[in-house]
Amino acid sequence: MKFGIDRLRDEPALRRPLAGRRVALLAHPASVNRDLVHSLDVLAALGDIKLAAAFGPQHGLRGDKQDNMVESPDYTDPVHGIPVFSLYGEVRRPTAAMMESFDVLLVDLQDLGCRVYTFITTLRYVLEAAAKHGKTVWILDRPNPAGRPIEGLLLRPGWESFVGAGALTMRHGLTLGELARWFVRTLSLNVECEVVTMEGWKPESAPGYGWPLGERAWVNPSPNAANPWMARCYAGTVMLEGTTLSEGRGTTRPLELFGAPDIEPHALIVAMESLAPHWMRGCRLRACWFEPTFQKHAGKLCAGVQIHVDDPAYDHEAFRPWRLLALAFKATRKLRPDYELWRDFPYEYERGRLAIDLINGSPLLREWVDDAAATAADLDALARPDEAAWREAREAVLLYR
Repeated sequence: MKFGIDRLRDEPALRRPLAGRRVALLAHPASVNRDLVHSLDVLAALGDIKLAAAFGPQHGLRGDKQDNMVESPDYTDPVHGIPVFSLYGEVRRPTAAMMESFDVLLVDLQDLGCRVYTFITTLRYVLEAAAKHGKTVWILDRPNPAGRPIEGLLLRPGWESFVGAGALTMRHGLTLGELARWFVRTLSLNVECEVVTMEGWKPESAPGYGWPLGERAWVNPSPNAANPWMARCYAGTVMLEGTTLSEGRGTTRPLELFGAPDIEPHALIVAMESLAPHWMRGCRLRACWFEPTFQKHAGKLCAGVQIHVDDPAYDHEAFRPWRLLALAFKATRKLRPDYELWRDFPYEYERGRLAIDLINGSPLLREWVDDAAATAADLDALARPDEAAWREAREAVLLYR
């Protein structure tokens, strides 16, 4: 199959509208073509493209920041001699001076299929800036490695943040090109936005169900997105960032496992089964022990659970990571009602609102966990109408059927 960057390189006719125009690129470490050449170098090697600037989102253009929520500076690219502007440093929205450096912005970002992933918010910000400054945006499309399934609550009005760009469900099931079309449509943006579509993407096909396993190498789009299995789990495990439980940062399998020094994993799994066994389908859970080298519980032995979606037991349609982690939180509350679960700290430039609420786009998930009388059916009653509404809303922007 071909990603957008492959088609742009291979098809000169696609590039003709760029002739004589100053081109900028928004990219990150996973922005590579099928030969694993970074998109900035691919564009620079094309004689008919005038490369004027580049932009890096969270973690940087080339992947200069390993830990989470660490800013990157502006700099001059040492090979190509062009300015590289950080959209996760002094600013998160491009400034007027940045926008003046180009005529057309090419966006080549690998998403994970989850509303919380900050590249989606950066996409919204550059589309809004392009509309304001009369610039053109092209999306070089890439697969959604989590595939087409939809899950989770819609972000509620007033809960927009850097981890919540709009009223999407947690697992949105769109590609970045489709997301761009949705932003343009829902925000009524007066912007010229084109999508260089993929060829041959089959999101319903095994074994990848979104990612072309065996055909394309996986490159981490962010340091802790280590493989496609993490992408499958992320719409649930990202919620761990708002808790005192480790999400495995500082281990070799971040966001595929969770735990803490004072957790009893076997009892936790039994409690989960007693509350909502149907939310545990599609994967296998394994009690495990790990010692994070940094972040939460660094240097301490943690007991926890690893979510396995990397073997024949994986069921793409049945797996529901958002419900699975909600269930883990609910089971923790059942076993230990007074457990200090929710972490109160500055999260992605936000103070005064709990991270778990920012991640979920409202307090509804946290309130459900903390309500001893609330059942799995109650959370389903909240989520299912949102999921149905999003399925209908996204229909108009789908590019691959």
